[in-house]
Amino acid sequence: MVKKKGATKHPTGAKKSYGQVKGPYLQKSVRKRIEALFLDNIGKVLTREQILEAARNPQTGREPENWHQRLSELRTDDGYTILSWRNRGDLKVQEYLMPHAEKRAKAAKRIRPTNATWTAVLERAKFSCEWSEGGEVCGLKEGDTDTVGGGRVKLTPDHKSPHSIDPSSDPDDLNQWRALCGRHQVIKKNYWDNTTGKLNVYAIVQAATKSDKLAVFLFLLDYFGYVLNDDGVITRR
Repeated sequence: MVKKKGATKHPTGAKKSYGQVKGPYLQKSVRKRIEALFLDNIGKVLTREQILEAARNPQTGREPENWHQRLSELRTDDGYTILSWRNRGDLKVQEYLMPHAEKRAKAAKRIRPTNATWTAVLERAKFSCEWSEGGEVCGLKEGDTDTVGGGRVKLTPDHKSPHSIDPSSDPDDLNQWRALCGRHQVIKKNYWDNTTGKLNVYAIVQAATKSDKLAVFLFLLDYFGYVLNDDGVITRR
């Protein structure tokens, strides 16, 4: 429970309207199923849970662990405007809104490696995620269970130079590509968020360990002038 001196006024002065999953969505790709959900809910707020529900494989019922990437592609590749808490103050983390169905002029189409190049990348990577941080390589293999991010691992090609900086690349040069699991494709946006050009702080915290999340939580409490008491109640300092 948080005790504070006054309620925060809604930034827009209007009550948010939440959307509904109107499926079933039977489109063949995760991206198309997510697109259909947003087009069914223009001007309404959609949550992470609703997106996952719509994005499920209609045959197996499996939830995709790479839905963040597909959502990003709707913005960058298809030109849709999809707002998040970074763009609109009344949206919470993991809430999204498509204000209209109009498409912006799109960035250059994402290049993918050729099949031969992708095979060579996978062989170099020993068919595992090549993300490296602090000298430690992720190493998750295709089909593994990601105990941090959840879901089964699907390796996808990552252009080492961010699409927002260099949308073109040599599809035949394996040195320009690496294999990443879905979680680390998202974490890469910590440094280069194609939609905002800013640090994706949420993804950083999402990928952190439980102890690191707690450290961030306590830091934010202190930063905003709150204290976590021994009885678990948060009060203003």
